[in-house]
Amino acid sequence: MKNLLSDFAKEQTKKILESRKLPKFKAGDTVNVKYKITEGGNTRIQAFKGVVIAKTKSDLNYSASFTVRKISSNIGVERKFMVYSPLLVAVEVLKQGVVRRSKLYYLRNLTGKASRIKEKLDFLVDAGAAEDAASS
Repeated sequence: MKNLLSDFAKEQTKKILESRKLPKFKAGDTVNVKYKITEGGNTRIQAFKGVVIAKTKSDLNYSASFTVRKISSNIGVERKFMVYSPLLVAVEVLKQGVVRRSKLYYLRNLTGKASRIKEKLDFLVDAGAAEDAASS
């Protein structure tokens, strides 16, 4: 039974990886997650921009997930996304953060400037160099 489930998970992972490629990101990164929402008969894509505060399991695990937190109208909003969900359209890394922990649950108790995360500055330089190399 266990082999059957793991084989199914591997097949699903392979199928989803062929259709879309997610960037590498970790806790502390600011991401823009685009996912499908169905309201009645309409399906649209909605963006959720925030800081990744946790990742569970390996990226290769079919049941892997990550949690994104944002502040909306002075209220903290967290949303958990499954990495291999068919509703997940894209994940765009906007900033890379410099953190020392893999779970940033302490951000729940911080507000304002205290909740800021240092930004990795060479992230933008690396992205620009990759674009220059691709255009050449």
